[in-house]
Order: sequence, then C-alpha cells, then structure tokens
Amino acid sequence: MSLNGNGTHVSTIRPLKPGIYAPIPSFFLPESEDLDIPSFENHVVRVATAGVGPLLAGSMGEAIHLSHAERVVLIKTARKALDHAGLSNVPVITGIGAGSTRESIELANEAAAAGADYAIAITSGYFAGALAGDRKALKAFFQEVSSKSPIPVIIYNYPGSSGGINLDSDLITELAIECPNTCGVKLTCGDVGKLTRVAATVSDPMFSALHPRINKNAPFLVLGGFSDFLLPSAYSNGHGAITGLANVAPYSIVKLFELSEASMVDPSFLPEAQRLQGIIGRADATIAKASISGTKYLLQKLYGYGGHPRRPLPPIDPVTGEALWEHSHTQALVRLEEEVREKVR
Repeated sequence: MSLNGNGTHVSTIRPLKPGIYAPIPSFFLPESEDLDIPSFENHVVRVATAGVGPLLAGSMGEAIHLSHAERVVLIKTARKALDHAGLSNVPVITGIGAGSTRESIELANEAAAAGADYAIAITSGYFAGALAGDRKALKAFFQEVSSKSPIPVIIYNYPGSSGGINLDSDLITELAIECPNTCGVKLTCGDVGKLTRVAATVSDPMFSALHPRINKNAPFLVLGGFSDFLLPSAYSNGHGAITGLANVAPYSIVKLFELSEASMVDPSFLPEAQRLQGIIGRADATIAKASISGTKYLLQKLYGYGGHPRRPLPPIDPVTGEALWEHSHTQALVRLEEEVREKVR
C-alpha cells in the first residue's frame, strides 16, 4: 500500500509503462443513445490484444456526454473484459475532466472505486477567458486534483478541448517536480519542442531520486497526443503516445513505437521505422481532421461497429465518410495494418 497526497491509502496498481495508448470511443445504440456495451467490450479487448492500453472517457470517448454513472459502467466493463481475455496486467486509464476542480476530484474517487488504475485530468474550458492567463490558477488545479486523487494523475494538455488553454513546458515541468502523484503528461497540442523540454527534465537520471512518485509503478511519462511524431519523440526521450489513430491501426502504431525504440540501439531498424512513420503520419493528419465521427466511421468499415456520436455532435456525412475511407492515406494505413497484424500472428 502507498499514500497519496491526501493521506489516503492506495492499492498497488498495474504499472504504467512507455508505449502506445488509445482514447477509446464510447459507443452508443442507434435510437436510444444508450451505451453499446458489447461493441465497447469488443473494442477494448481488440486494441489491448495488439499491445495498446485503453484510456476511457477522454475526448475521443465523448466524456462530456457521459454521466458519472456511465463512466463507472465503462470502467467496470473494461476491467472485466480485459481480465476475462487474459489481459489482467493491462492498466485502465480514465478521464476525470469536468467543469470544476471539485467534480474532477469526485470523478477520480469514483474511478478508483470502479477499478481504474490511473486518471487523466484536463482544465475546464468553460471559463477559459479567466483561466488561460492565470498561471497560478492553472497550477493550483493540477496540484489539488493530483494531491486529492486516490490514483495517479496524467496531465492532459489539449487546447482544442479546453477553450484554448495551452500549458507551457515550464508549468508542466514544475508540476512534474512538485506533484508526486502526477504520472505523466499527454501533449495533444502537438508541440514537439514542448515534449523535448519536458522529457529532458524527467529523463535526467537524477529526476526519480530527487522527485520520487508516490507510487513506484507510476513514473512520469511524456506522451504525444498524435502518432505523427512518434519516431522523433523517441529520440527526444519521449515515452510513446496516447493517440486516437491507435483505435484504427493498433498493431501498426505499436510496431512503429517498437522500431523507434530499437533504432536508437541498432540503427539498422531506422529505415523501416521511417517507412512506418511516413505512412502513419500522413494517415494521422488526414483522419484527425474528421475527428470523433470520422474515427467511428472507419471503425464501422473495418470492424462492423462504430456508430454515431451522441447528439448534439453530428455524425460524419456519408459522402465525406466514404471519401475519408477511400483516401490514399487511409488505404495505405489499412494495408500496413493488415501487413503488421499478419506478421504478429
């Protein structure tokens, strides 16, 4: 057992390791918009089998459309499905984004009780006009949430989902140093320079000794929010990515991460890593433009489930969806995924 900053006992958790994680979509039934549990179970196990860790109730998971009770259902369902599939070592990360600090802490406690291993927190964008320029308030949010959460917390920097709030590398580094219950950062700002600066601090051999985490299984990881810079980030001491594209092509992105890491030891792996990075980078840029509805459309084409987002978020127009599917970047990724998956099998 260990203690978090609030003095609460925390059970030993499944280790958080460098690698690839996917923000799992929440699937809904066509008419009622109730949770589609079978599709969700199927997808969580599908990506985890490929070596991708699941992150629930994030931006891709339409967390803003989920009730507290639904978030708990998804956590319990994912944990049960993973255990049943023989993947009991795979950790579950869950979003605790909300409108207030108080509610984020409440969600963290509910997530821990439901079986989540880690939380990921984002600042609310509702009052971004007041918060964005208030460094003290932004820092206080992550300090309070991480200190009162019973599970370690990943910092989530995504200006697109937080009203333009964009945490700088100095603030993220301060949080990593001063908040021992933080266990990483997801940079969906796409700023490679920011990743390099934060990683330079936390990868220093003295960092862990000087700033130990509350839970030894939860080191501070620096994770990109896209897969189009996995190879460069590896050479900057990054630790992988939490990327929506891993829902579509989990085997390919895991392979790219493995090749990127291997190429730093043996340069003969670099050409193949560069080939995969080119295919994945182009597809990431193309598919990301279609956002949640586009990803769901592709999942429907590939695996027979996906469906629509919850209203008011609209589904992708069928013509636009078909154009996305037929796009040369998408098809190159589909072919790569088939190639890599067959080699793994």
